[in-house]
Amino acid sequence: MSRKEDYEQKTEELLTPIVDRLGFELVDVEYVKEGGTWYLRAYIDKPGGITVDDCEAVSREFSDILDEKDYIADSYVFEVSSPGLGRPLKKEKDFKRSIGEEVEIRTYRAVDRQKEFVGILLRYDENTVTIGYEDETEQTFERSDIALIRLALDF
Repeated sequence: MSRKEDYEQKTEELLTPIVDRLGFELVDVEYVKEGGTWYLRAYIDKPGGITVDDCEAVSREFSDILDEKDYIADSYVFEVSSPGLGRPLKKEKDFKRSIGEEVEIRTYRAVDRQKEFVGILLRYDENTVTIGYEDETEQTFERSDIALIRLALDF
């Protein structure tokens, strides 16, 4: 496991009880470097959406634990936010909740000369994702070929 994955996993373990107690869902944790600065980000959600006050409550409680445990060697910025409308599907619960919803898939390599697909999420397993189109055809993708899968945004 990489250092990045270790930090993300440890953060998720420590943060989950706080988020659960406050009535939110921990959607994702990421540890990324942007513009020379490391960021530890936690994405939370709840039915009806997340407010700034919700993010502040989680941040305030978890900041003390971060100071106490001190398991991240680098200097970093800790942020708590909403995953946003176009949040990626990453975990089993994300896929389960999204069955029957319109999703956007981006692949690493072109499939039939395209890399972006939009369809209804029909089914998934640990290796594949299948979407359906309006003409009632289906297309199955290997998960290893998918760069991004998220709920489609309709404006």
